Amino acid sequence: MNKNMGSTDRIVRIIVAIAFGLLYFTNTVTGTFGIVLLVLGIVFLLTSIVSFCPLYAPFGLSTRSKEKA
Repeated sequence: MNKNMGSTDRIVRIIVAIAFGLLYFTNTVTGTFGIVLLVLGIVFLLTSIVSFCPLYAPFGLSTRSKEKA
């Protein structure tokens, strides 16, 4: 599992995950839509922690900067 997420991508995902969590736990968004947002926020948080997005892999995408030799 090669890392394919850059720091900007990770930070944006963490901020979005926190926003989704706040919306759910403050009862701003409820019901099925609230649960979907909460699960999506958890997925964003986990992918940010491991720096790997499974959706990027099949397409060969990477937001990680190229390392200098």
